[in-house]
Amino acid sequence: MLLIAVQSAGLFRDKVSPMLRQFSLAMRSMASSEMTVRDALNSALDEELARDDKVYILGEEVGEYQGAYKITRGLLQKYGADRVKDTPITEAGFCGIAVGSAFAGLKPVCEFMTFNFAMQGIDQIINSAAKTLYMSAGQISCPIVFRGPNGAAAGVAAQHSQCFAAWYSHCPGLKVLAPYDAEDARGLLKAAIRDPDPVVFLENEILYGQSFPVTPEVLDKDFTLPIGKAKLMRKGKDLTLVAFSKMVGYCLTVAEKLSKEGIEIEVINLRSIKPLDRETIVNSVRKTHRAMFVEEGWPQCGVGSEIVTVIQEHAFDELDAPVVRVTGAEIPMPYAANLEIQALPQIDDIITAARKLAKK
Repeated sequence: MLLIAVQSAGLFRDKVSPMLRQFSLAMRSMASSEMTVRDALNSALDEELARDDKVYILGEEVGEYQGAYKITRGLLQKYGADRVKDTPITEAGFCGIAVGSAFAGLKPVCEFMTFNFAMQGIDQIINSAAKTLYMSAGQISCPIVFRGPNGAAAGVAAQHSQCFAAWYSHCPGLKVLAPYDAEDARGLLKAAIRDPDPVVFLENEILYGQSFPVTPEVLDKDFTLPIGKAKLMRKGKDLTLVAFSKMVGYCLTVAEKLSKEGIEIEVINLRSIKPLDRETIVNSVRKTHRAMFVEEGWPQCGVGSEIVTVIQEHAFDELDAPVVRVTGAEIPMPYAANLEIQALPQIDDIITAARKLAKK
């Protein structure tokens, strides 16, 4: 009987082992699958349109043209013109329509072809969307998402390259999010659409076509990320680098390069500009005792100014050196490629500053 049992177990193992190997390979494949930021945003919009019939999209070329950057591709065909609305080229007009419909109980996703053009609708964003909940004593909410590319792209000059993260984060009543990778894009956009308050969702044009690993959890239709929570992208002990959007990738590259010199850098992806995750930043600085913030925006009154203040207020005694900022130049974006490079932080700029700060 024992011999039979052993032989049976061996036969079972022989049959099952290949199945287990295939299952393991399949799981690893799922865990290591990749998705572009463009597809992450598109899938998030698709799933939220399907989930809630109050959600709709409006903006220039979001329908028939499939979106200026193809973020809304396929959605008009799937949900119809009542849910995906092409608008005239008038940000003040369609931004006002979006805000009014949010007051009436709908959940608009208002796309700007670039956030520079959102300046045409700034009155509606600030004086209507951001302030009405307070001015109505909590009676009128505005569940709206303003989304589109923000900051510098490539070769599009001054009127298409401004970063508005600091502008919008200055205003009470708005939540401001800035995704980096596909996980951020899916989780934060779905959370923004479900949020009862107005959310400014700042994407990056350069990142749209970039692929990132995603897990089955990220691909779940109910996956969301908490608004107001940063992500620790890499652990380190010598220096804290804080950034958002495209600069997170730059900081990760810098951390990888400097690790070969024995400098271990901790990288924080803000994700949420407002509300700001002060706790994660301060806890990291208490460990590394040195901090640097990196952003493409202008230095004066930038997001970095707020980060420096938070660290100074809550971790001053922990610092072994002054907090450093690496920012864009104090200049409107040049059109010429060689000047554009000089106007924006480059990896070598961050490496030079980080190396100097870590060795102080």
